[in-house]
Amino acid sequence: MTRPGATAARDDAGVWITLRESPLPVRAMLAGVLVNELGGFLQTFLVLFLTERGFSEVQAGVALGCYGAGCFVGILVGGSFSDRLGPRAATFASMAGFAGLLVAVLYLSYYPMLVTAVVLTGIAGKFYRPAAASMLSELTPAHRQVMIAAIYRLAINVGTTAAPLLGALLISVSYELLFWCDAVTALVYGVIAIMTLPRQPVRPREPDAAARRAAGYRALLVDRRYLLFLMATFVNCVAYIQYVSTLPLAMKDAGLAMAWYSLAISLNGFVVITSELLVTRLTQRLPVRLIVTAGFVLLALGQLMYALPWGAVVFIGGTLVWTIAEITAGPTMFSYPGRIAPAGLRGRYIASMQTMFSLGAAVGPAVGVAVYRAVGAQLWVWCALASLCGLILALLGMREPDTADQPRVPAGSQPVLAPAAGAPEPGPAGEGPPATILTEPTPATAPGAP
Repeated sequence: MTRPGATAARDDAGVWITLRESPLPVRAMLAGVLVNELGGFLQTFLVLFLTERGFSEVQAGVALGCYGAGCFVGILVGGSFSDRLGPRAATFASMAGFAGLLVAVLYLSYYPMLVTAVVLTGIAGKFYRPAAASMLSELTPAHRQVMIAAIYRLAINVGTTAAPLLGALLISVSYELLFWCDAVTALVYGVIAIMTLPRQPVRPREPDAAARRAAGYRALLVDRRYLLFLMATFVNCVAYIQYVSTLPLAMKDAGLAMAWYSLAISLNGFVVITSELLVTRLTQRLPVRLIVTAGFVLLALGQLMYALPWGAVVFIGGTLVWTIAEITAGPTMFSYPGRIAPAGLRGRYIASMQTMFSLGAAVGPAVGVAVYRAVGAQLWVWCALASLCGLILALLGMREPDTADQPRVPAGSQPVLAPAAGAPEPGPAGEGPPATILTEPTPATAPGAP
């Protein structure tokens, strides 16, 4: 018999309990993400590497832009690849392809071929992201998904923070060592994936014509509420990303030394890394709309503070406020697509959200700087209004995920369940069901339709 209050105790479990009770593939995926991000040197050092080899600064900049475009495409490709062949195959193919192409970038000297390799490296290096998030969503009970998302974000943040420091040490020896270490860390992640992640079961039957029409990314176009969530994600990112483009300009125009900007950004990183998991322990049991509302409102308030003429105080204080918004709503927003997506389309739902975030990060800096040069500090008022518009879109589009620890499938689907490799055996009542993997269903209706 389940003890009274057992569910509530599980819902606010901390980091160590969540990790200890997670299936082996989940822990392995999180460790692999950390290892891979620690070796993520290419984007940071590509321009320096190419100019060192004699290419012009313009050529190096174009190559970096092509890498970014490849990353954008890679996320979309990864969502489809993950749903069709499974996260295990997608992750291994991503890491193996990235490692091989990265070595090619190191030794190619003909610029068109080098840029082609850079684009393909960006594609291969990022299409594991939807697969990783999809696998974590599939194998994690519903009441633990927000905390697992926070741990996943921590692995990425720690890796991306430490990678430039490690890269600088490797460059002091040689660029060859830098590239080979990056390739080796990718292969290590690929080996972790192939050894620990469960195989994707084969589909029991081919979908009929109606199912094919509702499958793939087209399924998102008929899920009107999820489209509103994607729009909210884009608006949120356009406003959020101003901290890397417009904020340093605003602080410079206010007469502040760049050391103040470094302090503000360091404060953001420190608070996110040290506090997000603690905050998530409280927020994971609260309603999704309440958490998202708090996040968007705090983001708007933080950016409104930048418009005040009070010098360093408002820039540091505003950064702290929107950082609290990030650690409050970030894990919930990140985990949301996997929590509401049909199982057979989970990779595509996750990829579409990550793509909108990447698109916002690409568009936001150019738009923000242009508006700032036109209207000055009033930009921050417009950013705050944009955040509130994003909140309206989110509230209209988001719905409370199913908290039952059951796979989520479209109506009319006939899924086939298979035990996940490495998943724990069923435990006593009240300790959660064993992890399962769901074969890709045949959608009979539009997923997520209201």
